[in-house]
Amino acid sequence: MKKKYIEAGRIVGTHGLRGEVRIDPWCDSAEFLCGFKKLYDAQGELLKVKRARVHKNIAVVQLEGTDTVEQADALRGRIVFIDRNDARLPEGVNFIQDLIGLRVEDADSGTFYGEVTDVLKTGANDVYQVSMDGRDYLVPVIPDVVVEKDIDGGVIKIRPIKGIFDDED
Repeated sequence: MKKKYIEAGRIVGTHGLRGEVRIDPWCDSAEFLCGFKKLYDAQGELLKVKRARVHKNIAVVQLEGTDTVEQADALRGRIVFIDRNDARLPEGVNFIQDLIGLRVEDADSGTFYGEVTDVLKTGANDVYQVSMDGRDYLVPVIPDVVVEKDIDGGVIKIRPIKGIFDDED
């Protein structure tokens, strides 16, 4: 089941003296995180964003009600969340949180290969870490391999390339 709130980053410190916080983004980029006017804490409480900007790879955010460096420092270490309904993702792009735990099956035979336990960002393409019986396999997320992603159905169908699941030397 898809969660309403998605982890988006951690407050790692303060910025300046006016209560701004630095957020290490766990999403694709600090720019993506800066596009939100509402963030949430772990209890689902609203954190209204007054302004946000990117500084290096960090989001610098001014939250309503946080006007001093002391108030900002009290937020250090907290995880911030976004509401999935506020996010606009391009076609075919999914939240990693939605992929973790999906069954991975052969598109043709239905053979079960395991479950997605991680999504690795390699630059050229993502790679799904698929785990079964204590073993991990790396599945490249390319059109020739990943045939179908059914998030609501809980399954990813693939046509594995030679060497992913068989023990070749």
